[in-house]
Amino acid sequence: MQPSARAPLVLPHEILTGLLVTLVGYASSGAIVIRGLANVGASEGEIVSAMVGIALALAGLAVGLSVWTRMPISIAWSTPGMVLLATVGVGAGGFPSAVGAFVTTGLLIAASGMFEPLGRLVAAIPKPVANAMLAGVLLKFCVAPFVGLSKMPFEIGAIVVTWVVLMRFARLWAAAAAAAVALALMAFGGQGAFDGLAFAWPQPVLIAPVFDLETTISIALPLFLVTMASQNIPGYAVIGTFGYHPPFRPLLIATGFVSALLAPLGMPVVNLAALTAALAAGEEAGPDRSRRWIVASIGGIGHGLLGIVAVVAVALVMRSSPQLIEAAAGLALVGAFGGATKAALDVEEDRIPALVTFLVAASGLSFHGVGSAFWALVAGLAVHILAKWKPAGKA
Repeated sequence: MQPSARAPLVLPHEILTGLLVTLVGYASSGAIVIRGLANVGASEGEIVSAMVGIALALAGLAVGLSVWTRMPISIAWSTPGMVLLATVGVGAGGFPSAVGAFVTTGLLIAASGMFEPLGRLVAAIPKPVANAMLAGVLLKFCVAPFVGLSKMPFEIGAIVVTWVVLMRFARLWAAAAAAAVALALMAFGGQGAFDGLAFAWPQPVLIAPVFDLETTISIALPLFLVTMASQNIPGYAVIGTFGYHPPFRPLLIATGFVSALLAPLGMPVVNLAALTAALAAGEEAGPDRSRRWIVASIGGIGHGLLGIVAVVAVALVMRSSPQLIEAAAGLALVGAFGGATKAALDVEEDRIPALVTFLVAASGLSFHGVGSAFWALVAGLAVHILAKWKPAGKA
């Protein structure tokens, strides 16, 4: 009997699917990262440095964790977390304070993996309240494409139509195609975004983190909760639906410590991916489930290579019309908004606390320099506890 041929180290479809993981992740929300960092005070050079840090983290963690577990572990930035940054604004300490918050957030994520009680405490936050906070934060971005139609009807209309059509016929490509149309309009629609752009090697810079209570409350705590509730826990659940059950706590420790370590480059937190996890772990990655970790690794390597063009990517986004970028980004977040809203309002008895949380988060309320995401969580938990509270002696 002839011995079976040994499978190649990497198959062509694994390379293509891995590159698709990179494309979908970067094209759908890369601009959100850049805008979020700019909103908390990062200069163009600091944003380039942050994108380099993200590239290193995504490549190192995706390859390292996938090889270690022999499972498809996809890593991403927290898109809802970056949306949160875009609603906070520059604090009194400027971008160094935001970097301090990134360090704190990474350490909190690692601690939730190291100390089981902290992980249980996060898990104890009612899911309707957590999802309502996320939905409220996302609302401003999801309405941006339709608000922008009155100012740029042709350009934004083209982006919206592209997204709607592909949601019907090629859902996976809808967000990436909308982003591609936005880029094309920047280049050829009179925006002049590409004028004078030239390749340059990115120059990482070190930013000394500043720790202060105001930024910790405004950024670190909400960012930690949003990242856990909307990325790490769903991301782990997604790969679980495909039959992969890696140890959860080491994944939290690894992503948290790497986030804290690279934060002085300006990098926000990284975490388990949810959307691209389905690409790397599903049937699209190939029929052999034991080889799908290769696809996740290639996706990570692709993100690492994209760090080389960070200078051009950041310059393009920073000099382009914010309406075009917000339109593409908002459409990419519609699915996340819908999922968060449904999860928030599914259970009737939790609906009022969830609605209060959503309305406070969407209001943009800022009090003593602390943003609406934190106050939404406080208000929602207070209403939830009051609704569940029963006086002593009453059944």
